[in-house]
Amino acid sequence: MGLSRKDYEGKPVIGILNTWNELSHCHSHFRERANDVKRGVWQAGGFPVEIPVISLAEVFQKPTTMMYRNLLAMETEEILRSYPIDGCVLMGGCDKTPPGLVMGAISMGLPCIFVPAGPMLRGNWHGKTLGSGSDVWKYWDELRAGNISEKDWQDIEEGIARSVGTCMTMGTASTMTSIVETLGFCLPNAATIPAADSNHPRMASDSGRRIVEMTWEDLTPKKILSQKSFDNAIKVLMALGGSTNALIHLIAMANRAGFPLSLERFEELGKRTPYLVNMRPSGNFLMEDFHYAGGLAALLQEMVTLLDAEAMTCTGKTLGENVKKYQIFNPDVIRPLSNPMQKEGGLVVLRGNLAPDGAVIKTSAASPNLLKHRGKALVFDSYDDMSRCIEDPTLDVDKNTVLILRNAGPQGGPGMPEWGMLPIPKKLIQEGVRDMVRISDARMSGTSYGTCVLHVSPEAWIGGPLALVKTGDEIELDVESRVINLIIPDEEMRERREKWTPKSEKFVRGYGKLFTQHIKQAHEGCDFDFLEGTAHTVDPEIH
Repeated sequence: MGLSRKDYEGKPVIGILNTWNELSHCHSHFRERANDVKRGVWQAGGFPVEIPVISLAEVFQKPTTMMYRNLLAMETEEILRSYPIDGCVLMGGCDKTPPGLVMGAISMGLPCIFVPAGPMLRGNWHGKTLGSGSDVWKYWDELRAGNISEKDWQDIEEGIARSVGTCMTMGTASTMTSIVETLGFCLPNAATIPAADSNHPRMASDSGRRIVEMTWEDLTPKKILSQKSFDNAIKVLMALGGSTNALIHLIAMANRAGFPLSLERFEELGKRTPYLVNMRPSGNFLMEDFHYAGGLAALLQEMVTLLDAEAMTCTGKTLGENVKKYQIFNPDVIRPLSNPMQKEGGLVVLRGNLAPDGAVIKTSAASPNLLKHRGKALVFDSYDDMSRCIEDPTLDVDKNTVLILRNAGPQGGPGMPEWGMLPIPKKLIQEGVRDMVRISDARMSGTSYGTCVLHVSPEAWIGGPLALVKTGDEIELDVESRVINLIIPDEEMRERREKWTPKSEKFVRGYGKLFTQHIKQAHEGCDFDFLEGTAHTVDPEIH
């Protein structure tokens, strides 16, 4: 390797787990950023080794990156176990990489610090500010309605992503990096620095220096995480108006750490936590605005009376100590507690005979007039079925119809793809309809919006009640009462249950086979049943 003993002897070995690849635009700067981390490690007296791990490219990987989150978690855990590594830097940002990396690192238990990819710069088209995902859905509907041209659409596509980095809306990427920072794995305000900002490489080098110190201190995830840490994360999720996907990821991370979370905990804390950050898709601003308004650390300081400020972090200081010096510079972006966007958090858990194990809706991004609704179901058995029908001008549908997509959950998708924001039927788009009640056992992008009931559990593929709905059935949604119901007699439900035929497995070999045999349901975090918990795994023997 061309190294002298002086290069590594007596120094902690720092593994830099890099999720860069050429199909992952969100992480395309990580080649360079890994060198910034190494500079910090060298300066602090450590020995850095860069190790590539699977990169989950949200816009290219099929059927969905969610199918491979657990594979990244397994890879992270086993790399840290099998190589001679003393501490690690986790480099991620795009949606499933933060939870995947952190889940694996928690299970292994080495000192670790997280370097977020950072959001991209604001988009622009014809003087209008564009936000990832959110404006894609918005203008795609305008294209389908005939209100903009194909040339306009191409210009929007070319103007919406102007730099490296993750989605600049409060999608799953920024939601999850903010949660990882709240849990204590990032330096203060690291999660909101734009990827193209010169402060980003400085943060990377600072993280490299700090992980060497953490390794000497033996500051492991076990010493950082607590039940209070996860409660803090849930409250910040609510204040951010963050992605619905975060419920699944937080449950999975908490289970790895030995602090199980239920959907009821999200509901309980959500009622006590206001929605404060005015960002798309629920509000008006983007991640650049959030960072320069004070960033996540300023939000945490504003919320400090609602949080457990004594929670430990990777700095060796408490959360309260980390954020003490930060302040809000733009109260339109980060609202003070005295002037929230909503008095309660933007995510609500629903239950009923259609979702006995729970479902979730993002009320902050939904239409208020649809939060209490009754309508007749129009059922699609698959994404392909929906795609074939949704553009049909003769489709029997009106604005009061409840669109249902099933067999799109953890096993049915497979992998629970982001199909939950079903397109509005073209005939209704042309009439000016822009939102309808939509229900599925799928997820939706954190950049999405609309009155979408998601994560219906148990999923239809394994016989959940969603599998029993027929087109024409009446559906009841009452968000205030936390209810989602299929309005048919219990006897009719039992008869349909008796006639339901179990689905066959989709895979006969490989990772797909492993996935379908061991994946858990949405309300359980979608982890593999053999990876949960804190039981010790024996280190590989040396022969």
